[in-house]
Amino acid sequence: MEELDFLPDLPKPNLDDRKFEDLLNECILRIPRYCPEWTNHNPSDPGITLIELFSWLTEQMLMRFNQVPLRNYVSFLELLGIRLDPPIPAQAILTFYFTKVRPGAVIIPNQTEVSISNDQTQEPIVFTTARELHVGNPIIKHFLTAKLNVKPSQTHLRNYTPIPRNPDDPITQEQWRYLGEFKDVVLFEESRPGNCLYIVLDDSEPDCTVAGNVISINFRGEAARATGINPDNPPLLWEAWNGKEWQSGILSNKEDDRTQGFSFDDAGQQGTNPIRQGAEVELHLPLELPKTNLGTNYRGYWVRCTYTPPNENQPGYNSSPIILGLSVKSIGSAVKATECVQIQREMLGVSNGKAGQNFQLRETPVIQRQLELDEYIELVLPSGETEKWEEVENFANSAGEDPHYTIDSRTGIVQFGPLIREPAALQQKTRQRLQVQPKTAKWEYRRTGDRRLAPSSKAADLDKTLPERQYGKVPPPGAEVYMVAYRTGGGSKGNVKAGTLTRLKTSIPYVKTVINHEAARGGVDAESLTDAALRVPEILRSRETAVTPKDFEVITRAASKKVARAHCVTNADSNVPGTVRLLIVPAIEANSIDFRGKFVKGMDPNEVFALDDELQKDIQAYLRERKPLGVQVKLEEPDYVGVKVEIEVILEPRYNNVEDKVEIRQLILATLYRFLNPITGGLEREGWPLGRPLYSSDIVSQCRNISGVRNLGTVTLFESRKDSQGWFLQNRPLSTIHPGDRGIICSWDDKDQTLPSGHRISFID
Repeated sequence: MEELDFLPDLPKPNLDDRKFEDLLNECILRIPRYCPEWTNHNPSDPGITLIELFSWLTEQMLMRFNQVPLRNYVSFLELLGIRLDPPIPAQAILTFYFTKVRPGAVIIPNQTEVSISNDQTQEPIVFTTARELHVGNPIIKHFLTAKLNVKPSQTHLRNYTPIPRNPDDPITQEQWRYLGEFKDVVLFEESRPGNCLYIVLDDSEPDCTVAGNVISINFRGEAARATGINPDNPPLLWEAWNGKEWQSGILSNKEDDRTQGFSFDDAGQQGTNPIRQGAEVELHLPLELPKTNLGTNYRGYWVRCTYTPPNENQPGYNSSPIILGLSVKSIGSAVKATECVQIQREMLGVSNGKAGQNFQLRETPVIQRQLELDEYIELVLPSGETEKWEEVENFANSAGEDPHYTIDSRTGIVQFGPLIREPAALQQKTRQRLQVQPKTAKWEYRRTGDRRLAPSSKAADLDKTLPERQYGKVPPPGAEVYMVAYRTGGGSKGNVKAGTLTRLKTSIPYVKTVINHEAARGGVDAESLTDAALRVPEILRSRETAVTPKDFEVITRAASKKVARAHCVTNADSNVPGTVRLLIVPAIEANSIDFRGKFVKGMDPNEVFALDDELQKDIQAYLRERKPLGVQVKLEEPDYVGVKVEIEVILEPRYNNVEDKVEIRQLILATLYRFLNPITGGLEREGWPLGRPLYSSDIVSQCRNISGVRNLGTVTLFESRKDSQGWFLQNRPLSTIHPGDRGIICSWDDKDQTLPSGHRISFID
């Protein structure tokens, strides 16, 4: 029998405690009574052998009889209405690039499908866009400069936007896109860090948007002008205002700045004329890019470039670069996509007019339905009329005329309202307990004057005539049942790597290529039976009502499978009355965590553990109906504290060769990245505990048991913290790192090498 190790081990009485010897002796004692001529009771007798066989079989049956099998426990879960959660689809951002020649706006239709490159050896993975996209060429509304990159104000901004010669003549869109009527614009007036320029963009047409666009800004200037910088490493930072803060990373890499810090160095060396042809800066604007004025009179989509403080080996500007004109165009656009395929207008069958009908969807599993995507059941009546039906979680609150149905997302079974038959006596006792009387017997209660008395025999007779109850409306006979639309897919297989979604299923006019610049995330496999059984005690404990800090943590984890950990902050210094603060660690599918494969360099918290807006909306929506009235819930990320480990390793003599050193180094790195991790870390491998310090002895205990490691030398820890400017590494070596009450230890090797956060392993003799 399969054991349920997560259940408490309580003492259980045996319903029948007879053993093999007891059964055997009992049978032998019955021989003289039922078969007196059988006198040979020795073990060599064939009859005794048969008795021994049946005694053994009976003992096995009694052992099963004394245990509650897993099947019974599953039946209990069904009575509680527990269903296995379906898989969650991965999310990706697809970037579509356009051809050079296009007459107007490019339209990327809703439900555009993009798959991985054609590979016949594996199951196709398809991502589908979530909305229709209209992309035109943005226009430059304002071009501004400032001495400081603080919040813009009308007083310290210098406006270089051209003014029409005749104020009554409007500026055309082409003039807005190409500002070539100014001369010698000094970008950084004082040539010191903090100087910046602002470009305020606007939509070219009402139905087009700049948000998510890949724009190319063409700057014209004089080549080889002496500015003092290294053209290959200019101290510049491009940012866009996402409605909350200035978001960096819109310049994907240094190669996208072909102006080379506005020096136009390459343009001059290649023989082109940067004054006439210019050079381009390619920017990937955020998907969240609101139109605002930022406290000024200039309204639009804000983008800025700031002269940042140079690094140690990075020269700064001796004199400001000067440009003579600029223009902008859209060369692509990005949109969110989900790993799924949408099925439209699927006929499930024809109703027979009976209660509790079931229909099967053709494709499974089914992703959570969304009404805005027309994902619902529609009935076509024999008269030709149509009815829109509503999906519910269960039929507990459904009346007999409510057009309700349920869908099991895992199996794809659609069920309509059942007819429940209950004994009249049970209904009568239930009404008595709840002090609810049938309308037909109300005068009987009024006459007695005592509502606690049982109804008269006449009322009981009336109850017996109503032994059934219909939960939810029954589809009329002959009605055709259609699923207007639904999506199928999901699972960890959708967490594909960056650069793999490149195949358009259908061609789109003026779209040249498509790619995902970042890896897809969020795909989680369907819930297992063990996982469902583990969450039942928490459901019964809180009954989905958040009161205590533990309740908030349990319900937050139940809100989405994308939540791996939730911690309710109880520190009085961190809480505001009436506000509950929750620290959220997003989930990663356990099967995909491989520290010698996909996560060979650990997990960067900026990429893997970022708390995105979609997950926050899901959690807030789930908590809204389960928290006390008036309580505000604030979702935050923990204070991730990075750790860099420098360790000296002494190997066994037979492993002291180049090949074994490479293998052992990889084993040690994988061990450290797994141990120092918010999901897999800690001694219990359930994630680094909130607020737990890291000691150098912890590193020793994890590495000393690796095959080939004889001993360990010096173990040094370095701490990384994050502030408003980004991550920084403290050079002071430590033996203990205290993450703080809100801190969680993590480690990774920065892929851009801007932060030397990777572990260092030295082999010594």
